[in-house]
Parts: sequence; C-alpha cells; structure tokens
Amino acid sequence: MIAGLILAAGAGSRFGAQPKLLAEFDGRPLLDYAVSAQCAVPELERVVVVLGAHAEAVMARVDFQRAEPVICEDWESGQAASLRRGIAALEDASTVIVTLGDEPLLTAAVIARFVHEPGGTRAVYEGRPGHPVVLGPEQLTALANLTGDSGAKELLRGGPTIECGSLCSGRDVDTPDDLEAMSREARAVL
Repeated sequence: MIAGLILAAGAGSRFGAQPKLLAEFDGRPLLDYAVSAQCAVPELERVVVVLGAHAEAVMARVDFQRAEPVICEDWESGQAASLRRGIAALEDASTVIVTLGDEPLLTAAVIARFVHEPGGTRAVYEGRPGHPVVLGPEQLTALANLTGDSGAKELLRGGPTIECGSLCSGRDVDTPDDLEAMSREARAVL
C-alpha cells in the first residue's frame, strides 16, 4: 500500500500565539491545503494527518476530506515522535509519502511525482532539501529508533533527489512574515 502522511503536530511557536496551521491563507486554514493536496492523489490509498498541539481546535476547523487525523500525545518530544505515530497508524503501508502541514503551495502534482519513486527519495528546491519525501521499507523500519526533532533527515542522506523548484517554491510557513510573503507569491502567480 502507498500512503500519505502529513506532519502537523508541532506548536508553531515562531508563528506567535495563534495556532499556525489555522492561520488563513487565501481564506482557508494552512492545513487545509496540505490535506487537499494529498487527498487529490488517487494513488495514495490512505492519508494520515498527525496532530498534537492545538489538536482540538485544528480538528474543529480543518476539512480532513478522506484523510484520517491521529493524535501524537508526545508531540513535544520532536518530529520523530510524530513520524513514529503516523507510521504506526499506517502499519500496512510499504511506501509513505511525507509532507508538512505548513506548505500551502505544495500541490498534488508535486506529491504525485513521488508516488513510484524508491524509498529515500526527497524533493529539492534549487538544491535545498524539502518535501515530499519517500519512506520505503528500509526507512520505515529505521524510524522505530529515531528520536528528537530532526525528522527523517539522516535516513534520507545520500538518497535520490528530484528537483522541484520549477513546480513550486517548497517553502513552509514559520512566521507571519513567511505567510505574507507566500500570499504575495500566490497572488503574483494568479
């Protein structure tokens, strides 16, 4: 089974008091875009969204479509905990395509590009590592020992990359200024 995993558990503390994933981007919460993009890829048989901080508020406002929200109780221990929680929910998956909940410009077309790529493949944007990333059997097994906030970075080191800079920016939202810059970028494209 090929599955999608959206990591959306962090507090987004650099964003300020408002839950980052509920910040409006073109009239919708940021997380809506990540969910819509993954759910639009028919090859992804299941899509799981890992929530943690502000989970109740996020569940009340985000349209999860066919995606399944799961809660990572120990989200504060870092991204590795979120990855492990998501992979546990997708225990039957042989391949998992991972994206982040705060990348509203990442499209279904970019995600679909990774569906049949080998485990360890990741997107790069003008050479800068980003998402999506592909976790195959080897990476899924190794995740059991992953700790901290570095995510699967070490598991992907030296793996294949696909340049996606011509498809989208691959940027994520960390601060209100990032969100404003992305809004200007999106308006310029439209």
